[in-house]
Amino acid sequence: MNIIKINQSAIDINSLITWLYELPQDGAVVTFMGKVRSLEHQVISLTLEYYPQMTEKVLSNIIHQARERWSISRVALVHRVGKINANESIVFVGISSAHRGDAFAATEFIMDVLKNKAPFWKKEQTASGENWVEAKQSDENALKKWY
Repeated sequence: MNIIKINQSAIDINSLITWLYELPQDGAVVTFMGKVRSLEHQVISLTLEYYPQMTEKVLSNIIHQARERWSISRVALVHRVGKINANESIVFVGISSAHRGDAFAATEFIMDVLKNKAPFWKKEQTASGENWVEAKQSDENALKKWY
């Protein structure tokens, strides 16, 4: 079972974790929360744009790939769009499974693939203006370990 959400609302972490914990046969719940950071260019906010049907299809496919590789039960993937201020949450990935190894690996895989393949476009707002965020080589390198 999956939860996939793309919206402008704040991420309701408590309800997602409660949902991930419901299966008594699962001994592991692993979560990742990403936030907008403001170190390098003193980012004030990010604005994320996307194409709903295309992006939802890609996210669903990423989860499908994770399910083919690891024994996982529940997957929650929530990504925010629109204007997101520095230090606010931007993405949540949560996995439940019988064993922690599968949950950790699947969570890392989903984030690495999402960062490289999901069609989100990010525009940074800084004190000196706006600019589109380019892909990072470190993200591309992280993806290589999975393929």
